[in-house]
Amino acid sequence: MGEKLSISDLNKKLAEMDVKSLEGITIEGDIELEIDAGAGGVGPLFAYYFGEEVAKVAVQLVNMAKAFGYPVESLLQPVAVAQAISPAPAELAKAAAAVPAFKIPDALKSTKFAVGTDKTWKTQIQEVQLGATKAEGGSRGHVIKIGGEKAMPFFFDAAMPNRPVVTIDVFDMPIGMAKAVKMHYEDVMNDPADWAKKAVKEFKADLVTTHLISTDPLVKDTPAKEAVKVVEDVLQAVDVPIVIGGSGNPEKDVEVLSKASEVAQGERALIASASLNLDWEAIGKACVANNNVCLAWTQLEINSQKELNRKLMKVAGVPRDSIVMDPTTAALAYGMDFAYTNMERIRLGGLKGDEELNFPMSSGTTNAWGVREAWMVNSPNKNDSPWGDRMLRGPIWEILTGFSLAMAGVDIFMMMNPIAVAYLQEITQSLMGLVKAETPDTTKWISMEV
Repeated sequence: MGEKLSISDLNKKLAEMDVKSLEGITIEGDIELEIDAGAGGVGPLFAYYFGEEVAKVAVQLVNMAKAFGYPVESLLQPVAVAQAISPAPAELAKAAAAVPAFKIPDALKSTKFAVGTDKTWKTQIQEVQLGATKAEGGSRGHVIKIGGEKAMPFFFDAAMPNRPVVTIDVFDMPIGMAKAVKMHYEDVMNDPADWAKKAVKEFKADLVTTHLISTDPLVKDTPAKEAVKVVEDVLQAVDVPIVIGGSGNPEKDVEVLSKASEVAQGERALIASASLNLDWEAIGKACVANNNVCLAWTQLEINSQKELNRKLMKVAGVPRDSIVMDPTTAALAYGMDFAYTNMERIRLGGLKGDEELNFPMSSGTTNAWGVREAWMVNSPNKNDSPWGDRMLRGPIWEILTGFSLAMAGVDIFMMMNPIAVAYLQEITQSLMGLVKAETPDTTKWISMEV
């Protein structure tokens, strides 16, 4: 009947109704035991008090059986039941004394925790330099090196020679963004050079990615010669290494990226990107001719990545130290397990000697913002539970996407939200021992703020 009753309450109700016997009736329900956790502790004491509660239930069941007219006297000793309900102090003291002192086994004392990299990891990941100083034919204030690992990420017995780095996205025209991102760039979205400055000076970007999206024939169809002026402006505005991306149009991008590589000649800019669905050979050769680095982009398929890398090296003539892979980032809740597994397989393959896979990797971590849980105000499902504040939800989505793929071996993260950038940098650098992360007092976990 949906009502919560104790067994004693049920006994009283039956007595009040003067019920003599019940036939053809099944009584169903759940029995809940209330045990004071602080009274018994664990081990024998817990068992003792648990037994006490069971005994109390037993007595109630006996009384109910009596109310139904069943002769229970011949089955139970009343004195024994009474003792179970009210144990003597001597018995309680005896139970407490029975709790053994914890002792570490000798075998466990002598055991040592040992780590070691996998013996099959015999090949070092190719190290790639991004950016070139004046002495090297470029104009950057410093260079960034990625790759060079001899193990999976953050193994303390195989130190990573180069830390993971972050490049912040800059666009050559204002675009639609989630509020949690747009609020940080509203004052510079009409000037890519100022946007790049803010990304470096205020948000500590290691690199800047300039996306020439206005070149898309379906957007503004900006001519390549005109579009690459933005690249020149960004090179003047900041002295960090840069990444140059197109619009994603497979026909137009070949012309745009080839021209952009010419403008960035000698800078060892990362040209994003060559892929199997466009003229990868032309882009690869443009990188070689202008001393830039080629980003090899494939879509979550390890064999396609091997094929593209092989073609860039053997057909386009791109040197090994000028290739970075982008195996595609499927963000949290958007196929993250697929992206992670693919990247992990690629990195493991490279470490084990596959020369078509042992290159640094890049992640389009901003794909996290394509997931509806990152930017929608509320769930579109009426019966869903609240999703929480999207101003926090979105950055967290980007952080977790980036950190998850850092564990798979990613070396460059393309990101947007400054908060996410700061957290990912701190997490990865603290794991490498480059910065000391603040350790919260977990003993105060009830009241602590995160």
